[in-house]
Amino acid sequence: MISERAAVHENVEMGKECIVEDFAVIGAPVMGEETNPRTIIGDGAVIRSHTVIYAGNVIGRGFRTGNKTNIREFNRIGDDVSIGTLSVVEHHVTIGNGVRIHSQAFIPEFSRLEDGCWIGPNVVLTNARYPNSPRTKEHLEGVVVGRGAVVGANATLLPGIELGENSLVGAGSVVSRDVPPHRIVAGNPARPIGWACECGMPLRKGDVMMCPGCGNRYALDGKEKIRPL
Repeated sequence: MISERAAVHENVEMGKECIVEDFAVIGAPVMGEETNPRTIIGDGAVIRSHTVIYAGNVIGRGFRTGNKTNIREFNRIGDDVSIGTLSVVEHHVTIGNGVRIHSQAFIPEFSRLEDGCWIGPNVVLTNARYPNSPRTKEHLEGVVVGRGAVVGANATLLPGIELGENSLVGAGSVVSRDVPPHRIVAGNPARPIGWACECGMPLRKGDVMMCPGCGNRYALDGKEKIRPL
């Protein structure tokens, strides 16, 4: 169902059983483009009121937004993705399947969010190393959030950072360097404080580290790596 008060521009392909609420804009024109690039949204999308999705996006099945979500042009977004109220996704971002982006998050251009990662409310990813330089755009580096990684509320990730799969960033942290897979970091600057299971639970410390949630067991494999047992 597409509201009569929504604006769906030309060259937009919507899947089956989509809901577009009042005052949403789909396929908004891209500055500098003579014609509107093709916009594709898969089956079962729910696009809440006042959301703006620019042209040139390719979005998979089961997409969900909150209210007033802003998604810029030329992104690739997988299946079963949700992006919360007042969050902003800039252009040329890649988002995998099953990703959750909560309210008021900022995802800048050239970021990559891999399958199943979780971005908490008010999280800010950055990409400009020299934001006031006339050559800023030559040095933009997006953040990579690995498969299954979790970023807690109000955390800030600096340009070019890579979070390994199943890593966990504590709420309010400032991450200034790469985080290995399964590592838990927290603080400003963020420092290692433990290890996380693939299910997202912190591991109990010891020679054999056990997950209290699912029972998986891990052991250290070098200084900054763990392996399942």
